[in-house]
Amino acid sequence: MWIYEKKLQYPVRVSKCDPRMAKYLIEQYGGADGELAAALRYLNQRYTLPEKVIAIVNDIGTEELAHLEMIATMIYKLTKDATPEQMKEAGLGDHYANHDKALFYHNAAGVPWTAAFIQAKGDPIADLYEDVAAEEKARATYQWLIDMTDDVDLIDSLTFLREREIVHSQRFREAIEILKADQQTKKIF
Repeated sequence: MWIYEKKLQYPVRVSKCDPRMAKYLIEQYGGADGELAAALRYLNQRYTLPEKVIAIVNDIGTEELAHLEMIATMIYKLTKDATPEQMKEAGLGDHYANHDKALFYHNAAGVPWTAAFIQAKGDPIADLYEDVAAEEKARATYQWLIDMTDDVDLIDSLTFLREREIVHSQRFREAIEILKADQQTKKIF
């Protein structure tokens, strides 16, 4: 279990109501390459990984939950003062009709989150390469989100998240090298 400190990993600020940008950010909330899928993927995979790399995957998985909370906060702040008409104009009319402004796990196109978004092969090297790919896809998405807004406060938080994806990718690559080196070690029974 965790000790939960009731503050975000990094401060989330937005400078204006922008439901259009919230619609795009929903991709990182409930999309295939978003934070929920990443957290669940890593926290599930850790059970079949060798002891030497479990801590790396566990730490990243729990950090992804913190990122999910940051994305949720951004979406909330971007929509909390939006009118139903603004939600509709931003392409969130269907979301508003079903959920009001409540967060719901779906991607930017409105496709609900599904467990089919996550992978667990049971082969440590295959799973870790999957994790590297997931982090690189998330990094790319954060860059595209940054490119779609002029809100400097939002850009700050998105830049933080993009940089964390780079660090996670590097850590997964380190874990792969640890396991490859271990495979080459002569075992005596």
